[in-house]
Amino acid sequence: MTQADQPIPSILVIDDNPEHLELVRRTLTARGYQVFLAPNAETGLQLAIEQRPNLLVVDLGLPDIDGQTLIGRLRHMALFADTPIIACTAWPEETARSMVEMYGCNGYISKPIRTADFADRIASYLRR
Repeated sequence: MTQADQPIPSILVIDDNPEHLELVRRTLTARGYQVFLAPNAETGLQLAIEQRPNLLVVDLGLPDIDGQTLIGRLRHMALFADTPIIACTAWPEETARSMVEMYGCNGYISKPIRTADFADRIASYLRR
């Protein structure tokens, strides 16, 4: 299989901040990923089931359903048991690390994101 034959990885980003969603969309599409955006947890859950992304980026501070609850729902579905879920948060690093383990995430990315670092981190999570 050549690189051209490989499917394009898809990423679902769930965040209630429209500016953050747009920044992430631009950053990831520039790297060749297919990106789906959800402005809240309910839409994100629906898109996750419909699109079956290769990776999810979830804001932990969502207003409708908190990130912990959303991630728990996703992890209880066989469809997402092995899908990488990355928390995106402005919490202090120590807090983020402990919460990520408790929530069942594969890692976290701090806000505000640095675009080059963000894309590299996403690529590393997809390779695992």
